[in-house]
Amino acid sequence: MSDYSEYGISQDDADVVKGRAGSPYAIKDYYDVNPDLANDVKNRMAEFEALLKRTHDAGLKSIIDFVPNHVARSYGSDAKPNGVKDLGENDNKGHAFNPANNFYYLLNQKFIVPADYNPMGTEKGLNENQVYDEYPAKATGNNVFSPTPSKDDWFETAKLNYGVDIQGNQTKYFDPIPDTWNKMTDILLYWAAKGVDGFRCDMAEMVPVEFWNYAIGKVQQKYPAVIFVAEIYNPAEYRNYINQGKFNYIYDKVGMYDALRRLIEDKGKVNDITHCWKYETNGISNHLVRFLENHDEQRIASPLFGKAAKNAFGAMAVSATLGSGPLLIYFGQEVGEAGAGAEGFGGDDGRTSIFDYWGVPAHQAWMNNHKYDGALLNDEQRSTRNFYNRILRLCQKSSAIQSGYFYDLQEANAEKYTNNLVYSYIRYDANEAFLISVNFSTNAYQGNIFIPENVIKQISLPQETKELNDELTKDMVVYNPNEGVKLNIQPKQAAIVRLR
Repeated sequence: MSDYSEYGISQDDADVVKGRAGSPYAIKDYYDVNPDLANDVKNRMAEFEALLKRTHDAGLKSIIDFVPNHVARSYGSDAKPNGVKDLGENDNKGHAFNPANNFYYLLNQKFIVPADYNPMGTEKGLNENQVYDEYPAKATGNNVFSPTPSKDDWFETAKLNYGVDIQGNQTKYFDPIPDTWNKMTDILLYWAAKGVDGFRCDMAEMVPVEFWNYAIGKVQQKYPAVIFVAEIYNPAEYRNYINQGKFNYIYDKVGMYDALRRLIEDKGKVNDITHCWKYETNGISNHLVRFLENHDEQRIASPLFGKAAKNAFGAMAVSATLGSGPLLIYFGQEVGEAGAGAEGFGGDDGRTSIFDYWGVPAHQAWMNNHKYDGALLNDEQRSTRNFYNRILRLCQKSSAIQSGYFYDLQEANAEKYTNNLVYSYIRYDANEAFLISVNFSTNAYQGNIFIPENVIKQISLPQETKELNDELTKDMVVYNPNEGVKLNIQPKQAAIVRLR
């Protein structure tokens, strides 16, 4: 809702903007940078390019979002390169579906703003009058083919057409290559040319896998090091989007995240973890992005989820060490940000708002007015950050966790566990071996984690009783080849014991 018209940026109609900042997933110009992020709006692209240079100079890489399934209803590029046609500019709006069109149209119907949508409360936004001039109406981003989407739909977005006749039995028209394919591939190439190192692709499974094969192939042919990460929620499609779609990495949300969330909330069982790696993702572990927070999910420390950051320390150990794929940490997670308060359009939903201008108090405490020294953190927040520091440094330095083998100890210890809330496994390679054991119970776990004799020999564990180090707590624990490792794990916590 900010007015940047003096910089040649068109203003938006409040009736199709969620909140006051607008959804970052309702893109109004794929060739521009959000002016809200700029120090000097006129030089916003130069500032972005300077950010990329600073990032690379620091030895880091930069991934940006690519939102391929939908755009803002008000899409229109003020910054597109010469010769580029806007999405929809050449559409034949007399066709509900046409493979050459960029959008789907609802013939002879006007778009109707959701009746109960009030974007700015008592403060009125530009043209806020429950009317948005769109005729014929476009299909809404979440596949709603109605001129009257609800407030809970992605009503501020329009679905892009990749040559699939969604209302015509999902029939595909991919020859010739649909215009949308080329327009979106050109956008990826535009940002790759600026030095962006990767793309996190929003709702990737809502776009045909054939497009990804085409687009990723084109980008990586010219920029081989650029990576692609798919947000995907259907485990049955994981392998398809890796193998045919050419994605480097995919979200492990419906599977590991959901299983760990249930355990954090005392609603799950550790057998679900075994089921995830053994049956759903076996053989593709290196391609899985694991996480416990992202912009869509509730904050761990929220009363609506984990209630305190420490209640996910055990789950974090699993996310970080079970597989060899990437790990995502959402900003503020490492200091226990709770996402508290009614944050505009999203309300008090346990998430950090993506729709409104808002503060992130725990993250701001770490920033300490741009000193970035954490001086304003409280003791609990410092403890949380110290935990994340320890486990991330371990992952960074450990060859066994980065690329080693995995051995599940659940079957060997089935009779020893008094409940279904302790999970143990080994990560090992030629250089080192770790026992990771997590207690998801609300009570402390005291007992031995047994390691079978054949495993002791296979991974060259000590043949005598020894004191070993817990990498998380720095406590010493006793290992006996006949009895295993004697542990005392506090509720919701983990032990990571260096076996050799």
